[in-house]
Amino acid sequence: MGPRGYILDLDGTVYLGDHPVPGADVAIRTLRARGDRVLFLSNKPIARREDYVRKLRGMGIPAELEEVVNSSLVTAQYFQRICRSGEKVMVVGEEPIQEELLQHGIRLTEEPMEARYVLLSWDRGFTYNKLNRVFQAWKQGAEIVASNPDRTCPVDGGELPDTAALIGAVEAVTGQRVGQVVGKPSSLMAQAALHQLNLEPAACWLVGDRLETDIRMAQENGMGSVLVLTGISTRQEAERSPWRPDYILASMAEVPDLKIK
Repeated sequence: MGPRGYILDLDGTVYLGDHPVPGADVAIRTLRARGDRVLFLSNKPIARREDYVRKLRGMGIPAELEEVVNSSLVTAQYFQRICRSGEKVMVVGEEPIQEELLQHGIRLTEEPMEARYVLLSWDRGFTYNKLNRVFQAWKQGAEIVASNPDRTCPVDGGELPDTAALIGAVEAVTGQRVGQVVGKPSSLMAQAALHQLNLEPAACWLVGDRLETDIRMAQENGMGSVLVLTGISTRQEAERSPWRPDYILASMAEVPDLKIK
């Protein structure tokens, strides 16, 4: 049997805020030591991939840049494929995702009349003025894309509103659903992870704390799924969810002990 791939969510799975989930570092080292491949996958667009690498290493978890895929990277790759020459993107989001787009050659604008696309992302400085600019761009025919669908982000002591808050505001004013959401559970995110691991879906397991993103993506893209109870979703929610995980574990620390055939 060849190596397995373990696609690990970060917030709520490997760590909470600035604190690692107890035993996560040992678990990840164990997976690597037995020859399995590890990839860190995050919907969170307000940090650079380099930041994730530093954070993981600071927690004693080995990580390389190519082992980290986040919604900012996959969104930039998506715009590379769809943007024609001269087309511009207006971003509602923070510096890390804007930098990722620029590094991939995407042209940005702050002018609604120039925008062919609008990108909605987690923006802790979201204002009425930004909402109006999105609305005006949409009225001129701009297509709206979102980096991720998360309602909240788990942190030490609770949760914070995430990109879904912006999606909700824009959908309310336009009366239309946002057509393309790039992050988990989309197939765009799944294919990016599988490509990086160079493995088939059946050889991969996604470990995460959210039913509607992590577990759903795994099931809709042919991967195994493991729900950990250190983040958002609960065992009770899993039992009545349409996306039921293959395994439910107390935490990431238990992953190496799974008896997977």
